[in-house]
Amino acid sequence: MSEDLSAILQEQVARALTDATDVATLRALETGAFPQAAWDALESLGLALALVPEEAGGAGLSLEDAAGLFLLLGQHGAPLPLAEGMGAALLLAAAGLPVPEGVLTFAAAGEAVPWGRHAAHVVLVDGARVSLHAIGTATPSENIGREPRDALAPGPALEEGALPARFGAEAARGLTALIRSAQMAGALQAALALAVDYANTRVQFGRPIGRFQAIQQQLALFAAEAAAASVAARSAARAADRRGLADAGFEIGCAKITAGEAAGTCAAIAHQVFAAIGVTEEHALHHLTRRLWSWREEGGTERFWAQRIGAAAQARGGAALWPDITARDEEFCA
Repeated sequence: MSEDLSAILQEQVARALTDATDVATLRALETGAFPQAAWDALESLGLALALVPEEAGGAGLSLEDAAGLFLLLGQHGAPLPLAEGMGAALLLAAAGLPVPEGVLTFAAAGEAVPWGRHAAHVVLVDGARVSLHAIGTATPSENIGREPRDALAPGPALEEGALPARFGAEAARGLTALIRSAQMAGALQAALALAVDYANTRVQFGRPIGRFQAIQQQLALFAAEAAAASVAARSAARAADRRGLADAGFEIGCAKITAGEAAGTCAAIAHQVFAAIGVTEEHALHHLTRRLWSWREEGGTERFWAQRIGAAAQARGGAALWPDITARDEEFCA
């Protein structure tokens, strides 16, 4: 997709999310309500099949294009399972399986299913095997962000297939890590905007607190961390487009580590700027920070990815580390 078309699509999605979601929507979601108005607004844009190739009836978006959409969802607290549905459709199409209509989600076999209680179907991934199921029985559960993460007893497989080798044996983990990295980058941007606005309007000792050097330094650190998370997420998506999820594990892991570490640092700064008001039920901040803390755990923690990247580097030997890293960079520049 060209940069102009990508920008137009992101503008449409941002407008739909702004019109259909707010703090009241997030609060209602946490009581078990499904944001139907927001879902209808985004479904009308044809995003459910956005990552499905054109020859299979989709829009043929790249993961790099989709990363911008995932980032927007993160900015709005990801109040609906659009990212999960796009990922599930990608997995089905890659395995040569039809994509059903309605709310769709995916998970690794045996793990909690994001938005399971609200979905019509779930795509379960077991190694390279993909299967489509009706939801069956859902036992409600949630993460710290109070998003549905349900235990399912799915119905029998409606469709089954195998993923291409480029998806690897841990496609569900890699795709989840990629999605959550981008969503975290978006949530960081939204939390930063809230913190900067509050710092410029909250007056203490006769002037806005944003004029105090200590606050400025912390917000500058926040901005740097948020920017790094965004760049890392887009880089990981670009690598996955070029080499597949399996061979983009290094970039995906780096993105997840960068976003996870930023989440810890920046959530603390945001709540320090807002003090107690940021945790009140009516405020938007805690809806973002609780999701940041939750998304750190999904798709592999920083420790998981750091251990994996470190083990791979050790296996290759110290002499290969710098050539390996620079070769990956040169591939993007070619």
